Amino acid sequence: MPLPVGWALALAVAVLFAGLGGWQLQRMQAKQALLDASAQVLRQRQAVPLARAADPARARDYDWAAGAGRFAALPAVLLDNQSRDGHPGVRAYRVFLPEADGGDAAPALLVELGWLPLPGDRRLPTVALPDAGRVEGLLLPPPSPGLLRSVEAQRGAGTLLAMDLEPAAVAAALGLPALAPRILRLDPALPLGYARDLELLPNTLPPQRHLGYAVQWFALAAAVLVVALVLTLRGRRRPRA
Repeated sequence: MPLPVGWALALAVAVLFAGLGGWQLQRMQAKQALLDASAQVLRQRQAVPLARAADPARARDYDWAAGAGRFAALPAVLLDNQSRDGHPGVRAYRVFLPEADGGDAAPALLVELGWLPLPGDRRLPTVALPDAGRVEGLLLPPPSPGLLRSVEAQRGAGTLLAMDLEPAAVAAALGLPALAPRILRLDPALPLGYARDLELLPNTLPPQRHLGYAVQWFALAAAVLVVALVLTLRGRRRPRA
């Protein structure tokens, strides 16, 4: 016997809500795994060569890395829509050219120098070329892109304003053959760059928020079924004329 239209609609909505709850649980688990993996790396801080940033097998992993080289005289890259302590701003990046390790040339990689405020007129800040021959910090995947994906050249300021840090797009905008798939977030203890920390989720939801949203979606799914049941029982009890 086919389901009544009301019950079919209620089940469809409940399944949709439950699916959204399951998706939020997956997001919670993924972010918690990210935090657990990075926490272990930060506790040990066993430095690997910077060339590890180019290892495709570890493109989504975390390593503490250090090495010598130089910052390239290329435009700075500013990642837009980055808040800190409730203030709007950008994260500043420069291309670093590691020295060859064991005879093999290490690929260029983006180094995060830190956060800078963005004024109301959105005038881009000037990012000085660091005079440093060695860097150390956390190798990690670039920030997850949002809905907008673009790299916009800001020629007057000598910088690139980016909505995301997709390596191939940034490399093309800078005129480079390639960039390592991971970036290096500088150790906050190093005396160069700007305000920064090793927080991995500064502009996104923590795992606990995803859990809360999952509970809400599951509760809505249950509420839809309860309402459908109550309406069905009331309809059966209604006296016939």
